[in-house]
Amino acid sequence: MSETPIIRPVRSEDHAQWLTLWDGYNEFYGRVGATALKPEITAMTWARFFDGYEPMHALVAEQDGVLLGLVHYLYHRTTLALAPYCYLHDLFTTPASRGKGVGRALIEAVYAKAREARAARVYWLTHNTNATARVLYDKVAEESGFLVYRHPL
Repeated sequence: MSETPIIRPVRSEDHAQWLTLWDGYNEFYGRVGATALKPEITAMTWARFFDGYEPMHALVAEQDGVLLGLVHYLYHRTTLALAPYCYLHDLFTTPASRGKGVGRALIEAVYAKAREARAARVYWLTHNTNATARVLYDKVAEESGFLVYRHPL
């Protein structure tokens, strides 16, 4: 097994492995059973990565043909800068690859893509109980202090 995973855009032939990671990500956040995502949401999410009109993108970490992690990100306008912001929407690595630099490599790859797109900022959210991930996040970004409020429609 090689030391460093390859970070690359997701490809159509990655679907089965991506889906396993996606399911793991959703399970981590408790989206299972009655609260599971509808299959059409997962299908649309996958389709958006391959639609040139969509601002949503996906990268994966691959090592020896096995996907170890995923990151989804998108660009959007903001009232606070001329350049767009990059929102790192989803980040997940397999439990076996945690603590081995895979998550950091995926974040750094998003930073590189955002620089190429001339984005003004990369930002993301995590649950305040996600202590393991927050150890990494505190090393690669600064916590903004903002709380998130939401209202489902």
